[in-house]
Amino acid sequence: MSDTMNDHLVFITGSSASGKSVSLRNIRNQKKWLYLNTESNKRLPFKNSFRSFNITEPFQVYEAFDYAAENPEEVEGIIIDTLTFLMDMFESQYIINTANTQKAWGDYAQFFKVLMQSKVALAKVPVIIMAHTRSDIDEQQGIYLTSIPIKGSLKNNGIEAYSSVVVSTKKIPLKELKEYGSDLLEITPEEKELGFKYVFQTRLTAKTTGERIRGPMNMFTREQTYIDNCAQSLLDHLKQFYAE
Repeated sequence: MSDTMNDHLVFITGSSASGKSVSLRNIRNQKKWLYLNTESNKRLPFKNSFRSFNITEPFQVYEAFDYAAENPEEVEGIIIDTLTFLMDMFESQYIINTANTQKAWGDYAQFFKVLMQSKVALAKVPVIIMAHTRSDIDEQQGIYLTSIPIKGSLKNNGIEAYSSVVVSTKKIPLKELKEYGSDLLEITPEEKELGFKYVFQTRLTAKTTGERIRGPMNMFTREQTYIDNCAQSLLDHLKQFYAE
């Protein structure tokens, strides 16, 4: 048993083409980051020097975390892109066409729990987990509920519960950003011309009460509800917060 936990675990969530992958562009020392690609070896939308691995079998992700633990001088961080496709891969390889589906779905949940509670929690390096979200209308409340889609028993609590920091990638008109004035938000000349900016949303707003964005109390101020779409800046903010 260990009382350690990974203070630098981040879930970056969002719909397709909302800026998840591009948020990785400014990660420092990329040659020492393990990039675990679960999406058919798709290319990132920018030049990079990550140590990229094409994940074709779910348990290869365990191996990556084990390698990082055994070689701390060689690994500064780990990225899973995406958790959604990783769990779909597990379903395709270990559940579909399996005779004992009840056991297989139990293995599905256990695979994720071991990943988060053993591999991720005990990692000594920052871990960024990317995930797609899905929105469904809640007719009783009259709002959209947005979450990372997951199946089996994991669906009850939601897998966002396994991270204390969950941000959402968004495309927001500049006029909506003016009322916040975050010190972690820089508007470029190009964005001024376009009239919108890709951002991380760090806190819930009146329009997004159905989402599972979360963070420790006082980690982000109201002004920092929207911040630059930059994973490195986000990690730096976490480091400063926990250091204080």
